[in-house]
Amino acid sequence: MDDHPLLLAGLSHELEKHPGLTVAGTTQNSTELVALLNKHPVDVVVSDYTMPGGDYGDGMALFGFLKRRFPGIRLIVVTMMSNPAIIRSLVAQGIHCILSKADSLVYIAGGVYAVLANKHYYSPSIEAIVKMHGIDDNATATSAKNLTIRELEVVRLFVSGLTITEIAERLHRSKQTISTQKMSAMRRLGIRRDADLIMYGVNANLTSHTVRTDTETLPAYLSDMGDS
Repeated sequence: MDDHPLLLAGLSHELEKHPGLTVAGTTQNSTELVALLNKHPVDVVVSDYTMPGGDYGDGMALFGFLKRRFPGIRLIVVTMMSNPAIIRSLVAQGIHCILSKADSLVYIAGGVYAVLANKHYYSPSIEAIVKMHGIDDNATATSAKNLTIRELEVVRLFVSGLTITEIAERLHRSKQTISTQKMSAMRRLGIRRDADLIMYGVNANLTSHTVRTDTETLPAYLSDMGDS
């Protein structure tokens, strides 16, 4: 899954062998993604949860922006993270198709068909988390330990290795706001040291297994319905 050309080829193959599905383009960060969507309207965006390096951020910030800028687009989120707080936050934001990278690529086409029909769709690993933690459409905007979505995003980015300044730039907030949200999250978690916060993030699966650089990001896969 770290060999991105192979992953791209695999996802493209899975999508294009199904009637009516066409891959419209690929991007490696949110800047490229938004530029592509402005030029080529599509029905479905398939995006990694962690996709750094762009002007519009990633994770909840990016998905919220896409829903506002392109309200007709359906979103499919692909992630390695198994933290139920992340899954709950995605569902609370109205994202009803979530796929785990730990599952087979064959689920991608089913996800596209499902979101086009306005139905929920989870790959097996995500479905198990949803059932185990009772996550449904009534999921609130708060996550485990009562962290807000914004606090959760700040913690996720911090434990992934970003500084307060870098997080502020990515989320388009002030450094003071990010610092305040980080400290608020630490108080809610009962954590005083940054080292303990990082350990919490790792143990809670708030990051991918490896921290990726901008050149190592998973492309976002865009699909639209072609003529049958």
